[in-house]
Amino acid sequence: MIRKAETVDAKTICGIYNHYVENTIITFEEQPVTVADMANRIREVTASFPWLVFERNREVVGFAYASRWKSRCAYRYSVESTVYLAPEVTGHGIGRQLYRELILALCDRAIHSVIGGIALPNPASIALHEKLGFEKVAHFTEVGRKFDQWIDVGYWELIICGADHGAAASSPPTFRSNTTPAG
Repeated sequence: MIRKAETVDAKTICGIYNHYVENTIITFEEQPVTVADMANRIREVTASFPWLVFERNREVVGFAYASRWKSRCAYRYSVESTVYLAPEVTGHGIGRQLYRELILALCDRAIHSVIGGIALPNPASIALHEKLGFEKVAHFTEVGRKFDQWIDVGYWELIICGADHGAAASSPPTFRSNTTPAG
């Protein structure tokens, strides 16, 4: 089941996210996030954008949210997207379902461009983005450093419908490529 995140989900979300903080280059954070900090992040994000969780057997096993791309006013129709899953549920379509619902929620908010930043290499995240119609638009070499290694970052972008100069979406999203999000 996919639903809106609540601050009471912060502990479980921390458990999922901190696995990636402590063990991977997928996030550039280097210190685990506290439950209080995560609850604040959920409050801040949900004041303006969607933050969704995926529940399986009444347990949160993944989350996805959108946040402001840049602070300048002209960027208000663009967001950066984020999706994380508990390691034991990857590869079962949960990420695709969460991302699809996030994209639909963004259409309702008149968002035009969804941008996903990916620390490289990360073939699973690249595959997820491209299955949903995202296209690679940038590659930055050695812009991050974690675990004593330089890390490249790629950016994938999806142009979604319904963001006609701030008008709310009146129909489901259409994607630039021929790929539509599968359920």
